Amino acid sequence: MQSTGIVMDKIYVEGIKLYAFHGCMEEESKIGSDYEVNVTVWGNFDASIESDHLSDTIDYVHINQVVKEEMALRNKLLEVVVDRICFRLFKESPTVKKASVSVSKLAPPINGDVKRVTVQRKVKRSYYSSLGNQ
Repeated sequence: MQSTGIVMDKIYVEGIKLYAFHGCMEEESKIGSDYEVNVTVWGNFDASIESDHLSDTIDYVHINQVVKEEMALRNKLLEVVVDRICFRLFKESPTVKKASVSVSKLAPPINGDVKRVTVQRKVKRSYYSSLGNQ
Protein backbone atom coordinates (compact mmCIF):
# COMPACT_ATOMS: atom_id res chain seq x y z
CA MET A 1 0.00 0.00 0.00
CA GLN A 2 1.48 3.35 -1.00
CA SER A 3 0.98 6.49 1.10
CA THR A 4 -1.04 9.20 -0.62
CA GLY A 5 -0.17 11.92 1.89
CA ILE A 6 -3.88 12.35 2.57
CA VAL A 7 -4.08 10.10 5.63
CA MET A 8 -3.00 11.56 8.97
CA ASP A 9 -3.03 9.04 11.81
CA LYS A 10 -2.50 9.82 15.50
CA ILE A 11 -0.93 8.23 18.53
CA TYR A 12 -1.83 9.58 21.96
CA VAL A 13 0.39 9.04 25.00
CA GLU A 14 -1.65 10.52 27.82
CA GLY A 15 -1.24 11.09 31.52
CA ILE A 16 2.52 10.58 31.87
CA LYS A 17 3.04 11.30 35.59
CA LEU A 18 6.42 12.67 36.66
CA TYR A 19 8.08 14.55 39.47
CA ALA A 20 10.40 17.33 38.31
CA PHE A 21 12.03 20.59 39.38
CA HIS A 22 10.94 23.24 36.87
CA GLY A 23 10.01 26.78 37.85
CA CYS A 24 11.22 30.33 38.25
CA MET A 25 11.31 30.27 42.04
CA GLU A 26 14.43 28.94 43.73
CA GLU A 27 12.31 26.77 46.04
CA GLU A 28 10.92 24.91 43.01
CA SER A 29 14.44 23.79 42.10
CA LYS A 30 14.77 22.18 45.55
CA ILE A 31 11.26 20.98 46.38
CA GLY A 32 9.96 20.04 42.94
CA SER A 33 6.38 19.42 41.81
CA ASP A 34 4.14 16.80 40.29
CA TYR A 35 3.62 17.04 36.53
CA GLU A 36 1.46 15.43 33.90
CA VAL A 37 2.51 15.29 30.25
CA ASN A 38 0.32 14.49 27.25
CA VAL A 39 1.69 13.85 23.78
CA THR A 40 -0.12 13.46 20.47
CA VAL A 41 1.83 12.70 17.32
CA TRP A 42 0.56 12.55 13.76
CA GLY A 43 1.99 10.41 10.99
CA ASN A 44 0.97 7.81 8.47
CA PHE A 45 0.50 4.20 9.57
CA ASP A 46 0.24 2.68 6.08
CA ALA A 47 3.72 1.08 6.19
CA SER A 48 3.18 -0.40 9.66
CA ILE A 49 -0.28 -1.67 8.71
CA GLU A 50 1.29 -3.45 5.75
CA SER A 51 4.33 -4.85 7.60
CA ASP A 52 3.12 -5.22 11.21
CA HIS A 53 6.63 -4.11 12.31
CA LEU A 54 7.36 -1.65 15.10
CA SER A 55 10.15 -0.08 13.04
CA ASP A 56 7.54 1.15 10.53
CA THR A 57 5.48 3.15 13.02
CA ILE A 58 5.87 5.70 15.79
CA ASP A 59 7.02 3.92 18.96
CA TYR A 60 5.04 5.15 21.97
CA VAL A 61 7.59 3.57 24.35
CA HIS A 62 10.17 5.90 22.78
CA ILE A 63 7.82 8.88 23.20
CA ASN A 64 7.50 8.10 26.91
CA GLN A 65 11.30 7.81 27.24
CA VAL A 66 11.87 11.18 25.53
CA VAL A 67 9.37 12.82 27.90
CA LYS A 68 11.04 11.32 30.99
CA GLU A 69 14.52 12.37 29.87
CA GLU A 70 13.54 15.93 28.93
CA MET A 71 11.46 16.46 32.08
CA ALA A 72 14.53 15.48 34.14
CA LEU A 73 16.45 18.50 32.77
CA ARG A 74 15.52 21.54 34.87
CA ASN A 75 14.26 24.73 33.26
CA LYS A 76 12.59 27.82 34.64
CA LEU A 77 9.91 27.84 31.94
CA LEU A 78 7.67 24.97 30.89
CA GLU A 79 7.69 26.50 27.41
CA VAL A 80 11.33 25.46 27.05
CA VAL A 81 10.62 21.90 28.21
CA VAL A 82 7.69 21.52 25.80
CA ASP A 83 9.83 22.74 22.90
CA ARG A 84 12.67 20.35 23.75
CA ILE A 85 10.27 17.40 23.81
CA CYS A 86 8.82 18.40 20.42
CA PHE A 87 12.25 18.87 18.88
CA ARG A 88 13.47 15.44 20.04
CA LEU A 89 10.35 13.71 18.78
CA PHE A 90 11.01 15.06 15.30
CA LYS A 91 14.75 14.44 15.48
CA GLU A 92 14.47 10.83 16.65
CA SER A 93 11.22 9.72 14.99
CA PRO A 94 11.34 10.45 11.25
CA THR A 95 7.73 9.32 10.68
CA VAL A 96 6.32 12.01 13.03
CA LYS A 97 4.78 14.75 10.86
CA LYS A 98 3.16 16.87 13.58
CA ALA A 99 3.23 16.85 17.39
CA SER A 100 1.27 18.33 20.24
CA VAL A 101 2.87 18.28 23.69
CA SER A 102 1.35 19.64 26.88
CA VAL A 103 3.07 19.83 30.25
CA SER A 104 0.93 20.50 33.32
CA LYS A 105 2.28 21.51 36.70
CA LEU A 106 -0.15 20.12 39.26
CA ALA A 107 -1.08 22.33 42.25
CA PRO A 108 1.34 25.10 41.23
CA PRO A 109 2.66 27.44 43.93
CA ILE A 110 0.90 30.59 42.63
CA ASN A 111 -0.79 31.84 45.79
CA GLY A 112 -4.21 30.42 45.01
CA ASP A 113 -6.26 27.25 44.78
CA VAL A 114 -5.28 26.18 41.26
CA LYS A 115 -5.52 22.58 40.09
CA ARG A 116 -2.92 22.89 37.33
CA VAL A 117 -1.22 25.19 34.85
CA THR A 118 -0.58 23.81 31.38
CA VAL A 119 1.71 24.83 28.55
CA GLN A 120 1.04 23.28 25.15
CA ARG A 121 2.86 23.39 21.84
CA LYS A 122 1.44 22.04 18.59
CA VAL A 123 3.96 22.10 15.79
CA LYS A 124 4.71 20.59 12.37
CA ARG A 125 8.05 19.06 11.45
CA SER A 126 8.67 21.86 8.94
CA TYR A 127 8.88 24.41 11.77
CA TYR A 128 12.16 22.98 13.07
CA SER A 129 13.48 22.38 9.55
CA SER A 130 12.87 26.04 8.71
CA LEU A 131 14.93 27.09 11.74
CA GLY A 132 17.85 24.99 10.58
CA ASN A 133 17.68 22.85 13.72
CA GLN A 134 17.38 19.50 11.96
